[in-house]
Amino acid sequence: MNLIEKMFGTHSERELKMIYPIVDKIVALRPEMMELSDEQLKDKTRIFKERLAAGETLDDILPEAFATVREAARRTLNMEHYPVQLIGGIVLHQGRIAEMKTGEGKTLVSTAPAYLNALTGKGVHIVTVNDYLAKRDAEWMGQVHEFLGLTVGVVLNAMTSDERRAAYACDITYVTNNELGFDYLRDNMAIYKEQMVLRELDYAIIDEVDSVLIDEARTPLIISGQSGKSTKLYEVCDILARQLEKGEASGEFSKMNAIMGEEIEETGDYIVNEKDKVVNLTEDGVKKVEEFFHIENLADPENLEIQHNIILALRANNLMHRDKDYVVKDDEVLIVDEFTGRIMPGRRYSDGLHQAIEAKEHVNVKRESKTLATITFQNFFNKFRKKAGMTGTALTEEKEFRSTYGMDAIEIPTNKPIARIDLNDAVYKTKKEKFNAVVDEIERTYEKGQPVLVGTITIETSEMLSKMLKKRGIPHKVLNAKFHELEAEIVADAGVHKAVTIATNMAGRGTDIKLDEDAKAAGGLKIIGTERHESRRIDNQLRGRSGRQGDPGESRFYISLEDDLMRLFGSEKLMDMFNAMGVPENEQIEHKMLSNAIEKAQKKIETNNFGIRENLLKYDEVMNEQREVIYEERRKVLDGDNMRDVILKMVTDIVENAVDMAIPDEQATENWDLKELNSLLLPIVPLHPIVLRDEQKNMKKNELKHMLKEEAIKLYEAKEAEFPESEQIREIERVILLKVIDNKWMSHIDDMDQLRQGIGLQAYGQRDPLVEYKMSGYEMFDGMTAAIREDTVRILFHIRVEQKVEREPAAKVTGTNKDDSAMRAPVRKVADKIYPNDPCPCGSGKKYKQCCGRIK
Repeated sequence: MNLIEKMFGTHSERELKMIYPIVDKIVALRPEMMELSDEQLKDKTRIFKERLAAGETLDDILPEAFATVREAARRTLNMEHYPVQLIGGIVLHQGRIAEMKTGEGKTLVSTAPAYLNALTGKGVHIVTVNDYLAKRDAEWMGQVHEFLGLTVGVVLNAMTSDERRAAYACDITYVTNNELGFDYLRDNMAIYKEQMVLRELDYAIIDEVDSVLIDEARTPLIISGQSGKSTKLYEVCDILARQLEKGEASGEFSKMNAIMGEEIEETGDYIVNEKDKVVNLTEDGVKKVEEFFHIENLADPENLEIQHNIILALRANNLMHRDKDYVVKDDEVLIVDEFTGRIMPGRRYSDGLHQAIEAKEHVNVKRESKTLATITFQNFFNKFRKKAGMTGTALTEEKEFRSTYGMDAIEIPTNKPIARIDLNDAVYKTKKEKFNAVVDEIERTYEKGQPVLVGTITIETSEMLSKMLKKRGIPHKVLNAKFHELEAEIVADAGVHKAVTIATNMAGRGTDIKLDEDAKAAGGLKIIGTERHESRRIDNQLRGRSGRQGDPGESRFYISLEDDLMRLFGSEKLMDMFNAMGVPENEQIEHKMLSNAIEKAQKKIETNNFGIRENLLKYDEVMNEQREVIYEERRKVLDGDNMRDVILKMVTDIVENAVDMAIPDEQATENWDLKELNSLLLPIVPLHPIVLRDEQKNMKKNELKHMLKEEAIKLYEAKEAEFPESEQIREIERVILLKVIDNKWMSHIDDMDQLRQGIGLQAYGQRDPLVEYKMSGYEMFDGMTAAIREDTVRILFHIRVEQKVEREPAAKVTGTNKDDSAMRAPVRKVADKIYPNDPCPCGSGKKYKQCCGRIK
């Protein structure tokens, strides 16, 4: 404790001084609450809701609401909140972290703030680390809330969408962090609003908050899947592209041509605009593509994939040059930086162009399976308006909780003084000596009848110790970190007289270990740690399993200089110290200096891990901003918004961009390159070819833009008029927009992932990788939004009334990166063989034998 803390108290002590008076008010209401009948107590919920509606705040009604919950728990569970549990509840209501020692009843603590916040009607999420705890707590603590008239739901891994939606609609919902995060991602992949399951993210109470927001925050949530198109389509389109003839648009377009309504004469199957790196199919080219794929109309929305891929193949073959734009090395296409001439490992061309080049160069076409949606826990939980957490150990990570989540940790006093004795570490030279000492100590403890819980970091260590104990004939149970109900029962029984339990440090977390009388008489639960974890927090959690609610107990860690932690941090100095002391073989040494050296090593690693997570978050911020934009646009579509203005804005933006690309700002009218403007604009917005009449020869560039925008809007109005009902075209707009956004966004996620993996090499060029990633990321996002505009507008201008346009998922979900806990649907076996009459996997809608199967 430093001087300031000695004078003014710790942060927690200062904050608690403001909370104690509120707790006194709650406790003082006890006699009044006890006098109420069940019906009167239940009626408090209605009264509180009315008071909130009349303008009172949650803080105004807190003392009475907490007192109501306390009394309801006494009647339903025969459990009454201790004053320290009420303190914890207030801290949770304030959106902070309550650090409460193991065995202090954290599960009961959450009932009061959950009830209070649920009164607003916006829903409360209580987040746990596994399905078992979610189900147990919903059934157990849910009795209190249901007694008071609130609805309680639980979301479990195997549930259907309808069951999830019903659970999330409840006042209080128990759910695991993984299920909640994946449901958020799935909601943002839904194609109808009715498929979404979550409501707004208002208030979350996170149990074992350090596990969820620190430990699990190292890996983001990822939903992966298979796009409707197979990589085979890239190869097929490459074959077709090589068969098509390059042509050109003939001459300038005169006034007479325009008056006569003549079209520009185009030769060949496609036209290449090298200046703007654009390729467009001619009418002949379109016919050849339709014949090749056996489709009626290439412009139909269901042929978007083919349309996109054939253009990519033509770009790859005509505009992308080997050993100039890219090199091929070790069966891989690597991009060359056009400014520096350096190879850019990890960077990939976006929107499928890289795959098209891979097909052209006959190397392995990557990314058949792709990331469909992803988010970090940091960014997900920061979406809640208010969040709070409970854990036995948070202070060691308080800096991270503050900087990443804006939450401070408050240390809550224990209900009874801690009676557990924490012994200094026992240190040995070798692992062999250490494990022999551990087994000797287990045997001694077992013989005197004291229960012992042995914590290991790895499953291998627990199995090795089990073998050693079997040789000595000591009965014991072994657990690893795969959590299920049976494990919870075993952990709960670890406090029984003579029980010997070996468990990985995380096994059975959240389960109380109760001592029987014989175990208490023998000294309570003994904790043996077989090595120090790189995080002090995990060590403290293991220790904290003993000595709950004033029970006796003891803990000790056994360490060798060969342990990873010691080997990596200063074991040479310690080995020299051992040798200088003349410590003989098999003898343990205890010294405060050793314990300090170990703690220093742990602090170093914790700081390093925090740096890694902080860095990950900085990179993900780029993606998070982009995700927000895309999800907001999708949500408008799902909400059934009228997207007409959005589409018209896209149309005018395309006109504006085409004019800007073809015509420099200060260029005289007679020098305008209208041929280039036509090649950029007409394939997307099918206007009459642009020519200037005599009276327009002094036209300004802005006037040209205005004229073309008006024409484009009239053309779109004419397209709208083809549909008998306006709602029909409005729904088509939504369907097309959703499909294009989803396809482009999924490709973009992949491209950003590739960029991220390769960006570290920028550091070699004395450039900040994060700055480079942000700049490239924003550039790629701009490119993606431009591609969304172009594809959407192109399709809508070519849509026909008789076409059936339906919403469909952009890709099929095949799994997640946490499949054991996240995916609820059984995985069906994919057919190994595609038969000639099966639908082609490229998504063309034709039989395999008439499509991709033809080229085998």
